[in-house]
Amino acid sequence: MKVTLDIDNDYEETKVTIHCREMDDSIKEMLDFLKGKKKEFIVGRDGEMQHILKPDEIHYFHTENEGVVAVNSEGSFILKEKLYELEEMLPASKFIRISKSVIANLYELSRFEASFNGTLCVHFKSGAKEYVSRTYVNGIKDALKMTRGKNR
Repeated sequence: MKVTLDIDNDYEETKVTIHCREMDDSIKEMLDFLKGKKKEFIVGRDGEMQHILKPDEIHYFHTENEGVVAVNSEGSFILKEKLYELEEMLPASKFIRISKSVIANLYELSRFEASFNGTLCVHFKSGAKEYVSRTYVNGIKDALKMTRGKNR
């Protein structure tokens, strides 16, 4: 990777341009860093208790009863954030939208099964499973580098 830094007092604002052959994990991580998408913790509620959750330990987020729930190995926690807000603040190199109601941690996936109607059933390391809607199948295949015919 080649890096060029041009410092000049004539510039009114900082501008970053990335030239690349294709979008890969290292580019996504740089973009996440530049956009400030490194969320250190998320606060979730379980009954009256507030829990500090580390995003890397969350298996997936899903909507439930008009709210958003984070699921990790310790249980389920109700969040104040909306799903679209989480999608904007979480690193795209680690989290991916798999349906209108679910964002999954790519590092917590264990396997998946193709179904006859074009969807995928994703199994998490925890044993939980969620379905990838057809709209998001190509996105998860790309994220898992499963797209055929491309050397990655």
